[in-house]
Amino acid sequence: MLKTFPLGGIHPPENKLTAGKAIETAGIPASVSIPLSQHIGAPAVALVKKGDTVRTGQKIAESKGFISACIHSPVSGKVNRTDSLIDTSGYRQEMIVIDTEGDEWDESIDRSPGIKREITAAPAEIIKKCHEAGIVGMGGATFPSHVKLSVPDGKKCEVLIINGVECEPWLTSDHRLMLEKGEEILVGISIMMKALNVTSAMVGIENNKTDAIDRMGTLARSFSGISVHALKVKYPQGAEKQLIKALINREVPSGRLPVDVGAVVHNVGTAFAVYEAVQKNKPLFERVVTVTGKSLARPGNFLARTGTPVSMLIEAAGGLPGDTGKIINGGPMMGKALTGTSVPVVKGTSGIIVIPAADAERSPAGPCIRCAKCVTGCPMNLEPFLLMSLSAAGHVERAGSNKIADCMECGSCSYICPARRPLLDYIRLGKGSYIKLLRERKLKN
Repeated sequence: MLKTFPLGGIHPPENKLTAGKAIETAGIPASVSIPLSQHIGAPAVALVKKGDTVRTGQKIAESKGFISACIHSPVSGKVNRTDSLIDTSGYRQEMIVIDTEGDEWDESIDRSPGIKREITAAPAEIIKKCHEAGIVGMGGATFPSHVKLSVPDGKKCEVLIINGVECEPWLTSDHRLMLEKGEEILVGISIMMKALNVTSAMVGIENNKTDAIDRMGTLARSFSGISVHALKVKYPQGAEKQLIKALINREVPSGRLPVDVGAVVHNVGTAFAVYEAVQKNKPLFERVVTVTGKSLARPGNFLARTGTPVSMLIEAAGGLPGDTGKIINGGPMMGKALTGTSVPVVKGTSGIIVIPAADAERSPAGPCIRCAKCVTGCPMNLEPFLLMSLSAAGHVERAGSNKIADCMECGSCSYICPARRPLLDYIRLGKGSYIKLLRERKLKN
């Protein structure tokens, strides 16, 4: 029997239209806009100013604080300005705008062909290199990777868990990366094992990617301590807590972290980025992005530089269809609608989904029929109907006591609700209010 998590979960249509599409290298834009915050934590601080000349891979913004990430130029050219521009969230943030003048890479980056398997860097050096290279979680969470690799005093990591699940419908960037860069990913996993001082790593892949399971499993035989595991196809299998439960049968308590149960979780894309940072001295300034949709002429998986306008990737996929109703950044379950296509690709951009107008409109919400399907579908064992009501009424304290902060915002409740109630929308609002309240209290104390 295939491993999975026991509570809740759903199985939306997969729509993996681009699973068989090899990774293509996207073109280099004439101008890029680089957000100073492409990660969880404090925004980076700009190191360049208007008129400065930069090279591809050059550090242009320094991380500020422990939970932060450095930013590097994805192109060579001249800094046009630093400006407040709209990002993928729809909000304004500071960005460095660079006008492209060729593609001259920083001399420190190793661009030689071939895979470097021998790991010579010491654990502390690995963590430092990941920090300097601006590596963050590539599954969408964008948590700075050097922080995850730095196990706190008093804690011990026993196993490294690698997320190759890609359970969001439509997205295939991780799938293609495992097929085309599997050996580099496994070297990256070995590097992280060394940094964490563990001898065991488990790669979880959903069973709808049998080619990736076979490929990674075959390659893993020549790597010490790495095993590949097929998992049941069930959303949200790729969430940290659910993946830990499925693979090692341990539950992360409410308010605690995976390392509290002896695990550290990283995405396969992160493992590849770690390989490039440590073995090739290449910072994170490009990533694979799935661009897909039923009406697109040529959906695909594109290796795109950060700062590339979303519009340019859509053009590479055949152009914006005339029946477009919505464009989603990320997957359809946890992603968010874009306000426009001029926004830039960032480190956490896993996919762009173009939704036809006929599929973009929500059905009218009806009254709750007390069916409890949202409860049975919740992988965190919460009561979404109650959390929505409390959030709508502004009862932030009560929502907190009912563990609204544990919600991972997977959207299973909204998807399964027969009354089409906007459960997740209200829960997000309530969760945000509750977290804000906790921060205010912490500042007062």
